Amino acid sequence: MTRIDPQTVDRILDAADIVEVVSDFVSLKKRGANYWGLCPFHNDRSPSFSVNPARGIFKCFSCGKAGGTVSFLMSLENMKYVEALKWLARKYNIEIRERELTTAERQAQAERESMYAANEFALKYFESTMADTAEGRNVGLAYFRERGINDAMIQRFHLGYSLEANDGLLRAARAAGFEDRILTDTGLCIRNERGSIYDRFRARVIYPVHSLSGRVVAFGGRILNKEKSPAKYVNSPESIIYSKSNELYGMYQARNAIVRKKKCILVEGYMDVISMHQVGVENVVASSGTSLTEGQVRMIKRFAPAVTLIYDSDAAGIKAALRGIDMFVAAGLSLKVVLLPDGDDPDSFAQSHSATEVEQYIEEHEQDLIGFKTDILMKDADRDPRARSEAINDILRTISMIPNIVERELYIDMCANKVGIGSRTLAAQVGRILSQREADEAKRRTGRTAEQTVQQVQREEDAAAAAEAGTAIAAPSAQPTAIVRAEEDLMRYILRHGALFLCEVYTDPDSDEPVPMTVYEYIRCELQADSIEISEPRLHALWELVRDIYTNRWPGELDEFRRQTESRIAALHAEGLEEIRQRARDMASIEVMETDLNNRLEAERRRSEDEFAGEFIQRMLLRHQDKDVNELVARITSERAVLSRMYPQVDVREDLLEKVPRAIFTLKSAIVKDRLARLEAELSAIGSDNLDKAFAIMKEIKDLKQVSMEFDKTNGEIVITPHINKNK
Repeated sequence: MTRIDPQTVDRILDAADIVEVVSDFVSLKKRGANYWGLCPFHNDRSPSFSVNPARGIFKCFSCGKAGGTVSFLMSLENMKYVEALKWLARKYNIEIRERELTTAERQAQAERESMYAANEFALKYFESTMADTAEGRNVGLAYFRERGINDAMIQRFHLGYSLEANDGLLRAARAAGFEDRILTDTGLCIRNERGSIYDRFRARVIYPVHSLSGRVVAFGGRILNKEKSPAKYVNSPESIIYSKSNELYGMYQARNAIVRKKKCILVEGYMDVISMHQVGVENVVASSGTSLTEGQVRMIKRFAPAVTLIYDSDAAGIKAALRGIDMFVAAGLSLKVVLLPDGDDPDSFAQSHSATEVEQYIEEHEQDLIGFKTDILMKDADRDPRARSEAINDILRTISMIPNIVERELYIDMCANKVGIGSRTLAAQVGRILSQREADEAKRRTGRTAEQTVQQVQREEDAAAAAEAGTAIAAPSAQPTAIVRAEEDLMRYILRHGALFLCEVYTDPDSDEPVPMTVYEYIRCELQADSIEISEPRLHALWELVRDIYTNRWPGELDEFRRQTESRIAALHAEGLEEIRQRARDMASIEVMETDLNNRLEAERRRSEDEFAGEFIQRMLLRHQDKDVNELVARITSERAVLSRMYPQVDVREDLLEKVPRAIFTLKSAIVKDRLARLEAELSAIGSDNLDKAFAIMKEIKDLKQVSMEFDKTNGEIVITPHINKNK
């Protein structure tokens, strides 16, 4: 196994457009400078997921999830760092150059990669078995032909066949070098109590299940000879690469059509999806006969605001249509239900109608979910008062889950007309249901809060014990959040503007030459002058990464950037001179135009370097292979704006000259106040027999209070003056 070399990693990440990548998984709409959509990491009811293309980060302002392009793929698709890079390389057609992995790297990556590879091997095996063996053609391919499935759909959904033999896949996989453990972990094979291994899928047509990124994560197999097995369908078990509650069959093939149509059609089975796609209705996915989950509902909502459920008109189909309705309603999705004519299912209906006819039938027969549920439940309970009351309460529970208040009121009115009860009475009952739900949720929150409090106390006790033993740095006792907030503010300036030139400062009393400083260098020098270390562990680790990037990457990257910039500026200068020669009328105009050209090119040189330097550190850290680093950087930089927004004409550097020193003073002030609180607590605990120590503490408190007052006095006025004169 190999690792991608750093140069190739840079090419991949330079080519990756975060909006394009996220759009493969989330439906985004441009609003202002950012793109917005429903967060794929939690049950988002309104678009709170933001993608910033300029800075290459995403941030959910509801659940707080944040990161860059790579960390998005790692979090959403459960990929490793190298897997995400390879996915991006395939998307942008970049050839990968790799080096040999170390033993530790190979062990860490082998498990998941082997499972994906085994599934990919199985997919090709099942496809070739159906196409190239007599049994596959006579049984598997014949079945699909009988069901009316053409070659295009067989290829699109990678349909296949597993041989009747107990170990057909097992022998082929072993010959290809796959270990038995990987075959059983993926569920392709089963180990019985005696230790024997055999194929899970035998004498079945095969339906591969793809993740959103197109990787094969599982298989479904349908038995064709009912006498051979009582189970009509056999499916892959859950594994580290497959969670059935987060997958929908056909979503990989349907997602673009779902976004285009702004609607997802949900059916039950594999063949329902394939036949609908074959007729030309492609925004169709299936729950594969399992009960819907919140993860599946969230996945649908990421791509479309509306869902249409299509089921048979028999009792089983009607019951299936009622399952999962509450989850769709609570998610804020627009939900419709379509019942097909007697004797039809989505597969047979699609096989006997054109795309236009299918879509027209859906449009004409879509029923509103509340109306549908009311009609079904009230029909069965029409003559039984108790059953009627239970049915109405069931309907009202569904209505109570509608997030939009106006929409909820309209449904209450509609339900009142259908059941013959006043809307005021129904509204009161919905209110009681909501109140009870809120009370239950509050009780759960209280329970969680109590548990978290116990855990926090335990953490503090552990930290105190570790500090006393000399194994850790104790957290500040008074106002740790004030210190952490100040540290985070400084880190935000460093991430957003760290390599940007800030000013020149006289640091050596024996030299007349000022020292040019970037934002990072100025902050580092100020902290070193007072022996201040970043105290919050995660921020401290980030500080160390910044130091490494600035020391080892920045000089070389800046030299290369300047070399490329000079080449570009030289080309622009040559073009400008040629244009001047063609346009100038005399020597005087030539001189004026050349001066203007040189000024413009110099301004462009400075602008380009400022832009490159400004977010260099953030850009490097968003490419870090540790997902936690990506998320922390994205969270910090996506907080409130650092620079002035009220006065956009203010130069960035001028703004920094004011705000960076103020942020440093804020941190120093927070540290002083924290120290004061510690000393005052210590003083109150000293007995009358230790007056010398008490006086010493009182003196330190007095001195610190004076320092604190000076901080408070100057913090609103402090501004760096470039070229500070050492003699003043």
